[in-house]
Amino acid sequence: MKALDKLDTNQDEKTMNNKTQRLSLIRKIIRSEFISSQEELIARLEENGVQITQSTLSRDLKFMHVAKVPHKAKGYIYVLPNSTSNDMHVSTNVSDNITDIAFSGNMCVITTKPGYASAISVPIDSRGISEVLGTIAGDNTILLILREGFDMEALMEQLYNLFPTIRTL
Repeated sequence: MKALDKLDTNQDEKTMNNKTQRLSLIRKIIRSEFISSQEELIARLEENGVQITQSTLSRDLKFMHVAKVPHKAKGYIYVLPNSTSNDMHVSTNVSDNITDIAFSGNMCVITTKPGYASAISVPIDSRGISEVLGTIAGDNTILLILREGFDMEALMEQLYNLFPTIRTL
């Protein structure tokens, strides 16, 4: 039984190393190119010697919290969370696409231009704003679930730091 346990452990380590290497390559490709579809990303991975199914890639992208943002030339492209301001400046200033913020109880609804909700929710999730329990993003709407007794001033200050243009809403 011990030999079987060791064999399973070795297989787990190989799988983990392969996954780690695959995720690293996915990050590198997304950072260096404008990738607009899973098919395009699968082709680039295959060019680099990585065979992957669409379902595995989909799970990897979800695990990595990859989002799609509008891009003038390619329609939509993949971006990584915690992107630098240069990476997020792909299609003008993303925060210019926030159109409204409204509150009801411990919920905040951020309305965006069509297609921008996911791109705007990524930095909110990545920042780890203490007042926010979680976000749900659709096409043009983001729902922020806020902690009971949240501090409105602290929340808005953190949102202003992320998206300076919302001060004018």
